[in-house]
Amino acid sequence: MHLRKWKILSSQMVINNQWCKVRQDEVKLPNGKIVDDYFVNLRLDVALILPVTSNQEIVFVRQYRHGAGEILLELPAGTFNFEIEDPQDAALRELREETGYIAQTAIPLGVLYDNPVKDSNKIYLFVAQDVKKVVQQQLDITEDIEIILLPISKVIEKIAAGEINVAGTVSALFKGLNYLQQSIL
Repeated sequence: MHLRKWKILSSQMVINNQWCKVRQDEVKLPNGKIVDDYFVNLRLDVALILPVTSNQEIVFVRQYRHGAGEILLELPAGTFNFEIEDPQDAALRELREETGYIAQTAIPLGVLYDNPVKDSNKIYLFVAQDVKKVVQQQLDITEDIEIILLPISKVIEKIAAGEINVAGTVSALFKGLNYLQQSIL
């Protein structure tokens, strides 16, 4: 059986504001059936960075996430508009704004789909080594962030214990720890 893309018959924006954009599509499936109410969340792409200090500690952020209703431990990340900002620049900007740490460069680890069933965005993953705290945090109105330094050696046990459980962060940690291990061999 050959997989085929769905055919979009029509689209209309049903929510269009700065915090939420939702498109309603009428689609024709490969089997010929029509679905007239398939909703897609139009979301900005995300740049996520795994920052490592010279002491082999990872810089995490702990913050309240309203959608989950929980305070979560994550890597610094944020949205960006691909048309006006490069993903690497966005990752370095988010690191500086959320933590006050800076890095000279960020190495790409890959690109993930966030939730491809209903969301349009991707997550661009980066790792930065020898990050240094040089400025104060510059937080957005919705951000209240605690900076947590965690030794690399403790990361896997924190994931296993469920203390680090945000999908993009876990993915970046596995990809980043693999990269770091390969780079010292």
